[in-house]
Amino acid sequence: MDNMNEYLINFKGYNFEKALANIEDLEKMEDFEIRDDDVFIITYPKSGTIWTQQILSLIYYEGHRNNTENISTIDRAPFLEYNIYNLDYAKMSSPRIFTSHLPYYLVPKGLKEKKAKILYIYRNPKDVLISFFHFSNWVVTLEATDTIDHYLEKFLDGKVVGSRWFDHIRGWYEHRHDFNIMFLSYEDLKKDLRSSVLKICSFLKKELSEEDVDAVVRQATFQNMKYDPLANYHYIVNNKVGARKKDGCFLRKGTIGDWKNHLTVEQNERFDMIFKSNMKNFPLKFIWDINEQ
Repeated sequence: MDNMNEYLINFKGYNFEKALANIEDLEKMEDFEIRDDDVFIITYPKSGTIWTQQILSLIYYEGHRNNTENISTIDRAPFLEYNIYNLDYAKMSSPRIFTSHLPYYLVPKGLKEKKAKILYIYRNPKDVLISFFHFSNWVVTLEATDTIDHYLEKFLDGKVVGSRWFDHIRGWYEHRHDFNIMFLSYEDLKKDLRSSVLKICSFLKKELSEEDVDAVVRQATFQNMKYDPLANYHYIVNNKVGARKKDGCFLRKGTIGDWKNHLTVEQNERFDMIFKSNMKNFPLKFIWDINEQ
């Protein structure tokens, strides 16, 4: 264990958010008891985590779909490694949905039995970088950075929560045969939410009526979520994390290609060079721009 700075704590080679991490929980993580019907959402930070929590909550909970239950998304699909409410996960009723940014080698061993399902959502890393930069400057539990140039260095060096993006996605992809896992891109969700929801349902073996699928898709659009306090983590920011400035929210823009508004030609070329050397022969496709087919 390594205390990197006041914001990060490094456990077994991976950076956690210091304000939220509990080392005793992390040490017990690999023995956490997995049920066959557990579902895990795994992401690198700022890759569509809340969006996926919302989609799965809408798929699994009728009360979430028809607004008869007032339960926030973070409580439907709590973070495994950041148990900020000290919930007793063993007492949660099945099927449980968990959210995690963990790398493949720190997840509970029981996930390798391949019964529980993992949905891995990935996003093009330039947009992840920009989103993370804004987010880190907004919440008080992360280190603020004065410029994108400075943040770019931190991100490429893995000196951020989640460590190196390249290691996270490659690690999970290269060990995909050890798990019951489906990979889906943020950009696919953005471009065709309905067919993505159907893909997710089919992976989870959840059969929904046409009407229910419509309800999921309608409530899981970015605009609807942004203005839904249950989906937008309002409570957490106000009571658990804290924001540096009033305007801002967990869900900022939710677009594809926002990096073009922020990166200079030089920064972009540097990123491309490092991306190419780290992602050689990597089969998953990345969409860098909203107009790409």
